[in-house]
Amino acid sequence: MNTERIRTIVADQREELSRVAADSGLIEREALAYWESWASEGTIKVITGARRAGKSVFAMQLLRGAPGGYAYVNFDDERLVGLRADELDRLVEAILQVYGGAKHLILDEVQNLDGWELFVNRLQRQGFMLTVTGSNARLLSSELATHLTGRHIAIEVFPFSFREFLRLRGSKVRTDRVLSTGERAEVMARLREYLETGGFPEAARIGEKDTRMARMYLQTLYSTMIGKDVVGRHSVKYLRTVREIADFLVSSYSSTVSFNSIMKSFGLRSLHTAKNYVSYMEEPYLIFFISKHSRRQRESINAPKKAYCIDTGMVNAMAFRASENIGRLIENTVAVELMRMRSADPAMEVYYWKDYRQREVDFVVKRGTEVEELLQVTYASERGEVAGRELAALLAALLAASDELGCRRLSVVTWDYEGGERVVGGREMRFVPLWRWLLERA
Repeated sequence: MNTERIRTIVADQREELSRVAADSGLIEREALAYWESWASEGTIKVITGARRAGKSVFAMQLLRGAPGGYAYVNFDDERLVGLRADELDRLVEAILQVYGGAKHLILDEVQNLDGWELFVNRLQRQGFMLTVTGSNARLLSSELATHLTGRHIAIEVFPFSFREFLRLRGSKVRTDRVLSTGERAEVMARLREYLETGGFPEAARIGEKDTRMARMYLQTLYSTMIGKDVVGRHSVKYLRTVREIADFLVSSYSSTVSFNSIMKSFGLRSLHTAKNYVSYMEEPYLIFFISKHSRRQRESINAPKKAYCIDTGMVNAMAFRASENIGRLIENTVAVELMRMRSADPAMEVYYWKDYRQREVDFVVKRGTEVEELLQVTYASERGEVAGRELAALLAALLAASDELGCRRLSVVTWDYEGGERVVGGREMRFVPLWRWLLERA
């Protein structure tokens, strides 16, 4: 490909980028407050996350005050597919011609470029300030650790949080005072919408006017993630099996799964193959897993894991009858929020807890050797439901985990019940509605 052709592509992308940047409806991402101090650093910024979660916009917002502006290249453009190593100098030449002397450079979906890590390394040596994005967690982490040790930071971008979703809808809800009846009704309506549509930015925008079109958008996104980020990247031969495993894992949101059961259910030849297929679904951030808490590492590794989907809107869009089990949707939402918190706090670990009597606690939040908080999730919305038999079992599990792990900070995330209760041993359980729990995470 000649330099003129590459320059035309870079110029076209710049024009498209200008339209995106001029969109007055863009929501400033919350994570910027944590990461913006790195914007002017020479360290390579590596932004990963699910396809269409907002990585490119985040990179633009991160560099909006960069001296001399920034240049941009999107390697998800089919015109750049197959760009050879000997053509990369022409790409750099085209960037300089289109953007002038910009030293900050965004390389979008860089994993689509063969040998990208060596190219990035060279650009840094030449004095460019680099921000790269990619829709594949393992690709970026493993290759950067090998080639760019000590010279990069990893930033994860998730779909909109509930706080960001409210800003998109123009809602202003404060948690520092008691809400009026009208305010509470509004936030509950928005929460139902958030659980239904999810937080992928484009789906959230579409869903405000047409929920059916939002579902279609998410269905297409799901198929693209399977087709390009799983099948395409790994050259998988058994396409039907991969799609069935993906469907199974997404439909198993907020439930335990094991590699052994996947191997048997889908007729795979070995446990190793099952683990590989599952890892393929993790890489593009379609699903993630939480391990069982145990003082014995082998037990934690071998125990079934709890599966969660990156977005409840995607679960609903794939017609997995999610709306019939809002308790599981609440749990999935809490899991995603905990992962969002963990992405900015490397010391934070999240597990679930289960004992020999099959008592289970949904989330164990740990830092270092200390368990900081135990979280249980329920669809309870009234005090009468809190006293019910089913929830009593959840609370008993919470107390058992508290005794075993030595944790006194106990929380129960409910649908709409709020209150605190003294329990045995002077421990206090806090009951907090999901909307408040999500808004307090800031």
